[in-house]
Amino acid sequence: MRTGIFLNYAGGFLEAVDEVVELEKIGVDIALVAEAYSYDAISQLGFLAAKTSRIELATGVVPIYIRTPTLLAMTAAGLDYVSDGRFRLGIGTSGPQVMEGFHGVPFDAPLGRTREVVDICRQVWRRERVKYDGKYYQVPLPADKGTGLGKPLQLINHPVRDRIPITIAALGPKNVELTAEIAEGWQPVFFQPDKADDVWGDSLRAGFAKRDPDLGPLDIMVSAPLAIGDDVDDRLAWAKPQLALYIGGMGARGKNFYHNLATSYGYGDVANHLQDLYLDGKKAEAIEAVPDELVRNVSLVGPRGFIKERIAAYAEAGVTTLLLQPLSGDRHESMRYVEELQSLLP
Repeated sequence: MRTGIFLNYAGGFLEAVDEVVELEKIGVDIALVAEAYSYDAISQLGFLAAKTSRIELATGVVPIYIRTPTLLAMTAAGLDYVSDGRFRLGIGTSGPQVMEGFHGVPFDAPLGRTREVVDICRQVWRRERVKYDGKYYQVPLPADKGTGLGKPLQLINHPVRDRIPITIAALGPKNVELTAEIAEGWQPVFFQPDKADDVWGDSLRAGFAKRDPDLGPLDIMVSAPLAIGDDVDDRLAWAKPQLALYIGGMGARGKNFYHNLATSYGYGDVANHLQDLYLDGKKAEAIEAVPDELVRNVSLVGPRGFIKERIAAYAEAGVTTLLLQPLSGDRHESMRYVEELQSLLP
């Protein structure tokens, strides 16, 4: 099982870079930069590439709606070049609240668009003249939709790799099935290992049945808040704002993927309560209402023995990469948590 680190898109980036440099020295395998309604992930990853030499770098994730497929491919190839082949493209759809509310673009056809984006990216990286006649993307643009002057082009540069790994953030059954079919990696959020097969097992198996063997095994990359010790229960509260925001506030009633996930874990009443509070503007009360049990089930917070049991549960659920989010304001303590977790890995 690999270890990774998730950079907080709302935190101090320069300080986080210094931490990544230290984490690279102790053997952390991958660093991810998220992108929401924040600084973009790409510029920060270019900076990280210059400051590191071994650790894999990834978007975790960039939304597919706000960049053309060819721009995503160009950007990934550029980051793979400046990092000397260390980049992984993490993509996702985000949700209507961010896409429509912040970017002003429609949130439509997530499955179809994701498949076509992946197809086009791989054409670009193989330096083919891009010719794609999809339902959602047509390259070149047909004459009846443009000037008629567009001709198939290939990437001028020769990429470091002709297939950059793609990770897809997916939660819904059909999205997860598609990910298991076409991607090198899957990045679910708020992953509860003992519930994973009930929620996603059928979708994963259906996707694997159609998977090209050349893709290799699916890298299941799971984020987990981290604090190790006999007296770290207070850190559970540190993870509650994110859960409250996503379950309660990331979408309207009936259109919140994270609310649906919490419900599938058996927290339907809690999810409804959090959503009522958050959408009524009672954010502090929503945070307070997140149960400790829910946080503990989707994190690595507790004594060494408990953490070791949880690692085994993640492994049993098929997790291959743990993306750690140390719950600490002190860099030395964060580093200690990560090193201690590494010592517990099988």
